Amino acid sequence: MNSYFGFGRIILTIVMAMCLRIAPWPGFLAGINPDWVLLVLIYWTIAVPERIGIFHAWTVGLLTDVLTGRIFGQYALAYTLIIYFCLILHKRLRQFPLPQQGLFIFFCLLFSQMLLFWLKNIQHPAQMHTSFWLPVFTGTLCWPLIYTALRRVRLSHRSK
Repeated sequence: MNSYFGFGRIILTIVMAMCLRIAPWPGFLAGINPDWVLLVLIYWTIAVPERIGIFHAWTVGLLTDVLTGRIFGQYALAYTLIIYFCLILHKRLRQFPLPQQGLFIFFCLLFSQMLLFWLKNIQHPAQMHTSFWLPVFTGTLCWPLIYTALRRVRLSHRSK
């Protein structure tokens, strides 16, 4: 029963991240909105790699494609590749302090943004604006908050 409850928490946090992803943010905030879904997936992959894996990243990526109206499979590819790297490095990442994890998160978000831009550029040529970098920076800055909040969610059942 506890196993199902733990997976329910994971699903609930991913759904909340998807809601943040598609929420109508006013003006400037819409441009700096980080990829909440990817940040949550990275956390759960590092924290419980036996429960969240590549299949989950691919499925959540397809749902994110549908929610955001992007080309079908764009986010699925990006999330799958990043979660693969997280699975390979999860034992090391657990040992890193938050600033060092933040650097890893920065490169994950940067890779995701560049992959999404490249896929968009294949469809039709696009120019890269300075606003392209803002979600990467805000996601990196939000990582300590996300890490702390999701860690509390994960460990809350132990204190009862």
